[in-house]
Amino acid sequence: MRKLFCILVAGVWTFVCFFLTLFTMVLTVNASRGLWVVRRLWSPVLVWAGGGKLEVLGQENVDPDRPTIYVANHQSTIDIPAHFMAVPVPFRYVAKEQLKWVPLIGWYLALGGHVFINRSNRSKAIASLDAAAKKIRGGTSIFLYPEGTRSEDGRVLPFKKGPFALALKARVPVCPVTIEGSGKLMPKDSWNITPGPIRVKIGKPIDTTRFDEDDREGLARAVRDVIIADSLSMGGKGGDAEDAVASTGQEGIGASRAHSTP
Repeated sequence: MRKLFCILVAGVWTFVCFFLTLFTMVLTVNASRGLWVVRRLWSPVLVWAGGGKLEVLGQENVDPDRPTIYVANHQSTIDIPAHFMAVPVPFRYVAKEQLKWVPLIGWYLALGGHVFINRSNRSKAIASLDAAAKKIRGGTSIFLYPEGTRSEDGRVLPFKKGPFALALKARVPVCPVTIEGSGKLMPKDSWNITPGPIRVKIGKPIDTTRFDEDDREGLARAVRDVIIADSLSMGGKGGDAEDAVASTGQEGIGASRAHSTP
């Protein structure tokens, strides 16, 4: 019954909020205004429908007047509304290009000025990151999931280095964001909902000027270490600190593990 209820609420409410968001953006001639609908109306209802109780720690580390790159681990589809609620700034998501064609949600992301990355084409991916860097330099904050996929068991997966090239190019702070409980509430590729707490911890911003301009791996490791530590502090499983960087062209598989596989 819970599964059917969640599917129904998610479908109907997303449909309603898409048109509310579109109306708001057209009325105000400002794509950022649509985020108010997403954050205040769409997201809370989806979290409520799943029986989630959101707890946010470290919100004092969010500065709405400072463009920032927010980097989070990824456990569940419910992470998206949870993060919209937890981080109270008009950020734009960095999402894989396939999402652009998903009805309603993908259409909103495209209309709302969010950034799509074509991971299968390196030159297009670089161009997308350049576009994101331009947004950041213009004062817009960005939110991304460097694991590139959702974790199946709650462990923090290896990070892709590409997003950290964006951070080093933009030279803005990176805020580590850790989520726990969402994977238990709604596991990857499943509508088997188990109500429970969702905890989000926003870490202190990391100054990217401490790193050389080409030190993507060093920055990725620094951010991931914070997320692993915060995951453990909130009762999560953490992750393998050594296998920190994803193998080229793969998601969820670290370079060291890929090289050791016969």
